[in-house]
Amino acid sequence: MNKTLNLGGHLISWFFGLLVAAVGLINTFWGNDPGFGIFLILLAFVYFPPANVMLKEKTGFAIPLFAKLLLGVFIIMAALGVGELFDKIDLMMMDV
Repeated sequence: MNKTLNLGGHLISWFFGLLVAAVGLINTFWGNDPGFGIFLILLAFVYFPPANVMLKEKTGFAIPLFAKLLLGVFIIMAALGVGELFDKIDLMMMDV
């Protein structure tokens, strides 16, 4: 049961990390603030399990789940509200 729960947590982490990275790419190339997009791409690494393992090996400290959840709420609020994500997706679709 614990391994299944751990696998589920890893899958959710990978999914959210990839989602944040995609939002970062959209903000970098189709937004008016490429710095914000690069910042989001860097924050996405917090959610990738190999990055968390490497951080734990190098520093002895892993980012707690509670901090990841708070960061996720911040990223969603920033991307949807301030970042105007849907407007940027419309700009991206016009280029395709």
